[in-house]
Amino acid sequence: MTMIIRDFRPSDAEAAAASYSAGRPHLVMSPAAVRHLVETASPEQHYRLLVGEADGRVVATGRVGLHAASSTKGQGFANISVLPEARGRGVATAMLAVAERHLAEHGATVIRAWVDDEPSAMAFAEKRGYRRGRSGQFAHLALTAGLPPVPAVPEGVELATAADFLDDPYPLYRVDVDGTLDEPGDVDLDDYSYEDWLAEVWERPDLDRDLTTVVLVDGVPAAFSAVQTDGGTRYWSAFTTTAAAHRGRGLATLAKTDSLHRALARGLTDAYTSNDTTNVPMLAVNERLGYRRCAGEWSYTKDV
Repeated sequence: MTMIIRDFRPSDAEAAAASYSAGRPHLVMSPAAVRHLVETASPEQHYRLLVGEADGRVVATGRVGLHAASSTKGQGFANISVLPEARGRGVATAMLAVAERHLAEHGATVIRAWVDDEPSAMAFAEKRGYRRGRSGQFAHLALTAGLPPVPAVPEGVELATAADFLDDPYPLYRVDVDGTLDEPGDVDLDDYSYEDWLAEVWERPDLDRDLTTVVLVDGVPAAFSAVQTDGGTRYWSAFTTTAAAHRGRGLATLAKTDSLHRALARGLTDAYTSNDTTNVPMLAVNERLGYRRCAGEWSYTKDV
């Protein structure tokens, strides 16, 4: 077998998207989104999308860079995906070595990686010095199996979509930043500029603004549920967030339920979401909506 680890080329987009979700239907990624993430990464991220070729075929990808949106500097990430039929042939080992060198050269003091909740994947990480930390879970909802009704909209509350904010999405940025400050996770995103948010969230080609429901309180955005799609029938709940001042009013449930009904009306069939397993409020929301666990993952860490 001839193996090459190299940087992504635009012509790799379709194969890179396929390797990302191969064997993992709960991960939704389009070729356009792959290209966008490479093209819009900020210089501070030192982002590289690595591609693994075996006998001329793309069989693996590695998303590598620094968490530039965190005030805690030196935090790197390296997330590798390999096609199921190409595993165990040394591609991931070679790619991880390139990733670790790249991150060390750009000042990373710690590397974080998400690893599938599968014995072989976890053993691979632990054999290479990574320590297991917090866990996350993915959940699936068959939209055609029946959705709960959209909750009654309280007085002073309105429903809109992200498409209503094309001229000025800044109010949504403010809700996102405020709502994620205390979200469970290893990396604090407390240095997230509006420019980076526009590039990484708002301008992503797979962000579906018509399915992204926004909840307004007295005319001002208070919560929203951001949705990405694969351009076909799969729906990915990128995140659902509520401004701190409006928590406990059911606005996240309202946003997410309305969004799912919009997706069903459009003909989408399968919805996926992910959560940290300590995020009890959001797990409860998803369970009430009918989501059921379909896969898991673990956060692994290694000091550089």
